[in-house]
Amino acid sequence: GNLWVGSWRGLSRIDPKTGKIISRVSLPNVAIGALAQDKVGRLWVGSYEGLVRVDPRTNEITAQNLFLPSKRVLSLLLDKRGYLWTGTDSGLALISPDQGLIMTTLKNLPGVSANALTLDAEGQLWVGTLDGLVRVNTASAAIMKRIADLPGATVQALAISPEGLIWAGMPNNLLVINPKTGAVLRSVTRLRGRDVTAVRFAKDGSVWVGTNNGLLRLDPNTGAVLDGEVAGLPSSRVLTLAPDIGNKLWIGTSEGLAWLMPKTDSAKPHIAFSRAVK
Repeated sequence: GNLWVGSWRGLSRIDPKTGKIISRVSLPNVAIGALAQDKVGRLWVGSYEGLVRVDPRTNEITAQNLFLPSKRVLSLLLDKRGYLWTGTDSGLALISPDQGLIMTTLKNLPGVSANALTLDAEGQLWVGTLDGLVRVNTASAAIMKRIADLPGATVQALAISPEGLIWAGMPNNLLVINPKTGAVLRSVTRLRGRDVTAVRFAKDGSVWVGTNNGLLRLDPNTGAVLDGEVAGLPSSRVLTLAPDIGNKLWIGTSEGLAWLMPKTDSAKPHIAFSRAVK
């Protein structure tokens, strides 16, 4: 139930109820692009220098750098079998977390860069790329479907709604897509022209959307904004969102970490992650 945070200081484990830092892991390279935890609790950390596996009991690095399509890791996801999908700026790799070995690579990924990953209800992988969406069979690593010609082309944030629709954050809009037909059902009005960087569904059904300039909560059925823009963020540039952790929404920004309590409209910055703290 604790929260791992990757920042320019390496990794920190936080008690989400109190915000207290429980432990820290210093890493050789600090630009962390992605984090995932495997079924036995090991942490996988993707940076712009490759991939490392960290044992949180000892804080030791136990595997690193594997032969990825590229060292620049952008996204990480564990599938239903517990295998680790690693998205780089030059394709996808599938890794066995136990051996720390690459099982297969998908180098000729349409749209090249695996910017964002999510699993659908059938356990298959959706990949957001520089040119739309690709659905990948998690058992065979074969491409099952491609959705291209989306307005804005580049998909940089992905979430699947409880009903199975794809929400895709683009550099200039937020699209809701029917995965079966590939049709765009909606371009969310309030996010047209905005750079969408993070999309996450909360337990109450609402959807949090982080942008390069602010954070909003939407009604998933209508796309309407439920509250005003969230105030009090360390920076309006949202990088990542973690809803419903310790009864809060955690918000990673370009200038530090913050949290938002339910039914409030202003976030509280986590002092330990501000740039002022040395």
